[in-house]
Amino acid sequence: MSPTISINDSQRLQLKPLEIPSKLLLGPGPSNAHPTVLQAMNTPPLGHLDPDFLGLMDEIQSLLRYVWQTENPLTIAVSGTGSAAMEATIANAVEPGDVVLIGVAGYFGNRLVDMAGRYGADVRSITKPWGQVFSLDELRKAMETHRPTILALVHAETSTGARQPLEGVSELCREFGTLLLVDTVTSLGGVPIFLDEWGVDLAYSCSQKGLGCPPGASPFTMSPRALEKLQRRNTKVANWYLDMTLLSKYWGSERVYHHTAPINLYYALREALRLVAEEGLANCWQRHQKNVEYFWDRLEDVGLSLHVEREYRLPTLTTVRIPEGVDGKAIARQLLTEHGIEVGGGLGELAGKVWRVGLMGFNSRKENVDRLIEALGQVLPK
Repeated sequence: MSPTISINDSQRLQLKPLEIPSKLLLGPGPSNAHPTVLQAMNTPPLGHLDPDFLGLMDEIQSLLRYVWQTENPLTIAVSGTGSAAMEATIANAVEPGDVVLIGVAGYFGNRLVDMAGRYGADVRSITKPWGQVFSLDELRKAMETHRPTILALVHAETSTGARQPLEGVSELCREFGTLLLVDTVTSLGGVPIFLDEWGVDLAYSCSQKGLGCPPGASPFTMSPRALEKLQRRNTKVANWYLDMTLLSKYWGSERVYHHTAPINLYYALREALRLVAEEGLANCWQRHQKNVEYFWDRLEDVGLSLHVEREYRLPTLTTVRIPEGVDGKAIARQLLTEHGIEVGGGLGELAGKVWRVGLMGFNSRKENVDRLIEALGQVLPK
């Protein structure tokens, strides 16, 4: 039987092999992947239950524990982007009626509010102006008021470029019998993180930023305390695809089929994590910090100012204030079309006020800073 919908000769002639122009991705993510990582994606796929692939999954778990500095047994890569890992964290940790206190100082704090509400949480929030962070005193007052089951904080707020200090927060959570949930999407691999030392119970991230891998395989971890809460649930996890009671059987010793994993993305993630381990985690953190400080100095040299106080700036993402009278979108468009460089615009309260510039993973290199500064010099009004 012939197809009922056809492609004519003219359309067929226009279907050329895929060609994607090379661009320098200095926005909030994705970042450019290391050539070794891209090469790994070209490796022929194995079956998702093949013993060799299961061995690679074990390596991913071990390497994720290293970059997060945790011994949590349940540490895996979710088959999806960072938002899927975020939802997995909420879906597994939250039962209807749980009081969830969320620190909102940017776009992704608001996303946590939205997700937690969808899973039936009694959501409470504390807020700060975008670009600021919460003090321990502010968190203590909120905890005393709301007595939450879960406290959720964004360690690296991608919309503002601010780093939320986490030292001392877990002691506060233990005092109130609260689980600590942390968003490390824009910090993993580029910012010092010590999940176990900081007493973090739930964390998630992504693959396409500090780890320098394409998006689609997203780190997720639960502490024994969080896992105990999951096992005590009175209701099933409301998201089948992200249910850790099922996924843990695929990633654990039982190896029970759950879904077809994105095989080649896991190859890429394994290589990205291997490169971090090869460089050394402390060296990786130092490289990000050294290159971003060079970037900040170069920005000031050309008369641009930054949105976040230096003490709380992320080494992975910088919010640069758009000068008065300058069309930020037009400048970003010029950078992309004339120089092949992508930078991000502001979100939410910072829309039209800042550019978001990422120096993450493989892209955190001095030559990338120089290339961007040179391009800015050509497109910015004098």
